[in-house]
Amino acid sequence: MTLSTADNPLTAPRPPPDNLSAAQRTAYRFQVNGNAIITGGAGTLALEAAKAFLEHGASGLALWDLNPEQAFESVKQLHSQFPDRRIITEAVDVRDETQIASALESSVKILGTISTLCCFAGVVGCTPALSMPAAEWRRTHDINLTGSFLCAQAVARQLRAQNTGGSIVFTASISAHATNFPQPQAAYNSSKTALLSLAKSLAAEWSSYGIRVNCISPGYMDTILNEGAGLERARSVWNERNPMGRMGHPWELTGPLVLLVSNAGRYINGTDVVVDGGAMVF
Repeated sequence: MTLSTADNPLTAPRPPPDNLSAAQRTAYRFQVNGNAIITGGAGTLALEAAKAFLEHGASGLALWDLNPEQAFESVKQLHSQFPDRRIITEAVDVRDETQIASALESSVKILGTISTLCCFAGVVGCTPALSMPAAEWRRTHDINLTGSFLCAQAVARQLRAQNTGGSIVFTASISAHATNFPQPQAAYNSSKTALLSLAKSLAAEWSSYGIRVNCISPGYMDTILNEGAGLERARSVWNERNPMGRMGHPWELTGPLVLLVSNAGRYINGTDVVVDGGAMVF
């Protein structure tokens, strides 16, 4: 089912027609329109987001990643589940403006107009601040912060040229709200904190073009990045310091994310949604 939501991005959206069924009104409320670009697209969280966008009506996806071939089987499965949608991958280093421009041009050529950007590309390290090389500090900020900005800037220029408006979502972290424990992550924490400020600044500048900019801040998620014998103690501490006593499942990020990019989130702008099981209440 496709419901028209072709509203002026600078005006309030039209509510669903009264003659729709309850199920149709629900679909309209959380409908994800158009085509989305997802950076870090070969990662677990990004692939969960990709599936959710398709389930909620996205017509196409461009998954950008430094090594998109890592997601070959997952993308193949998405093609099988959604044969009527266009799903492409692009090799992109989010620190490189030239690669971003090339990937955006290719994505628009194949998919058409863009409506959504979600930035999942990021790196994390656990190096104590006293022994951290300058190169590691710069790399973390270049990927997590500058990379998010460069992708957002490129897509915002495209949205402005299209005169369609759209939604941009950065992936921050609970590390932007409180210092990690027990692992040392000064570079990561500061890069994610900066993303919160960046989202507010861009929301203020770009809202006049109908472009909304928000953040989502996951808590500790149960992905391959948080597995392994070396993280057993840390996982135990994270669970003990969470009111729900566990890590999050990647699927649990998709509801808040769909809210931010769908019709339901049309008046949410310049904010951050924390999805952490309550970890930040302590």
